[in-house]
Amino acid sequence: MAKIFIDGSSGTTGLRIYERLSLRDDIELISLSEETRRNTEARLDAIRRADIAFLCLPDEAAAETVRLASDLDTVIIDTSTAHRTHEEWEYGFPELSGRRQRIANSKRIANPGCHASGFIALVTPLTETGVLRDGAPLSCFSLTGYSGGGKKMIAEYEAEERAALLDAPRQYGLTQHHKHLKEMVKISGIDKAPVFCPIVAPYYSGMEVTVTLFADYLRCGIEELKSIYRDYYKNGLVSYRDGDEDGFLSAGALAGRDDMYITVSGNDERILLISRFDNLGKGASGSAIQNMNILLGLDETTGLNIEN
Repeated sequence: MAKIFIDGSSGTTGLRIYERLSLRDDIELISLSEETRRNTEARLDAIRRADIAFLCLPDEAAAETVRLASDLDTVIIDTSTAHRTHEEWEYGFPELSGRRQRIANSKRIANPGCHASGFIALVTPLTETGVLRDGAPLSCFSLTGYSGGGKKMIAEYEAEERAALLDAPRQYGLTQHHKHLKEMVKISGIDKAPVFCPIVAPYYSGMEVTVTLFADYLRCGIEELKSIYRDYYKNGLVSYRDGDEDGFLSAGALAGRDDMYITVSGNDERILLISRFDNLGKGASGSAIQNMNILLGLDETTGLNIEN
C-alpha cells in the first residue's frame, strides 16, 4: 500500500487532496498532529517515510522543503509555483506529448497552475504541430471561481456582509506580471508572453480560459484546427467538444469535475480557443492526484470525478 504525505494539508489544495485520498483504501496517509505539523524535523521525517509527498505550501516554503529533502528518495509533487519551469522537474500535465511516461519515471513533479493549464492545453498542440505562425500575438482572458484565491479569498466572498465590489467579476494581474506567465510561455513553446487578463468572479469554482487568434496567424482553417485537438487529446482527462449552451459557454460547466473540455469557436477571420475545467480539479488537486496515480502505475482516473 502506497504511503502518502501531504505537507500543507490545511490549505485549499492540500485539503482537497486529503479529502479525496482519505476515501481510498489503496492509500495510507501519513498524518502529523496539530502540534507537529509546522515542525521542520517532523515534516522531513514524514516525507522520508512516504513513497510520495505532496507539497501544498507557499513558493518559498516549498523551495526550502525541497532543499532540505534533497537527499531523500521520496517522490515529490509540488503544487506551488516554485518549480514549474525548473529544468530538473517534470511538468505534471500528462496529456502533453511524451510527458505521461516522463512523469511515471520522475522523482520531482511540478503540478501545473490553474490558469496556465487552460492556456497550455490550448496552445501547445498548435506549436507542436507547427500550425501557429512564429510571432503570433496571443491574448488570453481567464475566468475563475473565487476558490482559486485560497482560504482568505473564500472567506471574503462567503462573508455575510461582503464588500459590494465582490458582487461583480474583478480583473487582476493588471501589471502583466502574473506568476503563471513563465510556465505558460515555456511549456507551450511560444516566444513571447500573451496579454493575460485573469478575472475572478462571484462563484465558487470553475474556469474558462480563452485564447483569441486572428486566422492569419494560423497555417490551417478552423475545421482542421478542431481536428488537431481531437487527434491530440485522445488519452487522459482532456477532450475536444463541439457546441455551446444556446449561444453561451458557462465557466461553471465542469465545476466539481477533474476533466477538461476544449472548444473552438469563431469564424474564418477571428477564432476563439476555449478550455473549461474546475480550478480545484484539473487546475489543482485533481491534476495532482492524476500524477500520483501515474507514478503508482494505476489507472490515472482512479479516485477522480470525470464524465462517464
